[in-house]
Amino acid sequence: MKLNIVLAEPQIPPNTGNIARTCAVTGAALHIIKPMGFSDDDKHLKRAGLDYWHYLDISYYENFGEFFSDKSRQCYFFTTKALNRYTDVSYPDNCFIVFGREDKGLPEELLYENKDRCVRIPMMPTLRSLNLSNSVAIAVYEILRQWDFPELQNSGSLTKFDWNSFVDKSY
Repeated sequence: MKLNIVLAEPQIPPNTGNIARTCAVTGAALHIIKPMGFSDDDKHLKRAGLDYWHYLDISYYENFGEFFSDKSRQCYFFTTKALNRYTDVSYPDNCFIVFGREDKGLPEELLYENKDRCVRIPMMPTLRSLNLSNSVAIAVYEILRQWDFPELQNSGSLTKFDWNSFVDKSY
């Protein structure tokens, strides 16, 4: 199964770097719609995702028109303005989850034209929004949970001990 993360006009390099790292560790593809508020060789961007940058499946688009020229994409738009919760959607294989600029979000015309595909992460009504990289991580892991975490490692191991030799001493 394939998940696609779309950042529309990202402005803050460390956010994009953190999102790139999330994409790398989950196998999600990253799509960036320009213009960006920085260059893709920004030191803060690379530092946030440095060890993971070469694992990325990344695509760039010059503008919204270029990205949306492919009408076959099933997009879901994450916005604080949505009526539906992100957990109320069953996300299909090869879906695209779209996030807007940190300072503006997504264009309201785009949201209005896609009302049924707009979703929100619930939060306190008096606060503006979550950090972009946190929002992406929440969305990615909800979708992967729905898909039963395909191709991801679902258990870990200790470095000094072996889980298989565990003896319960709580009695």
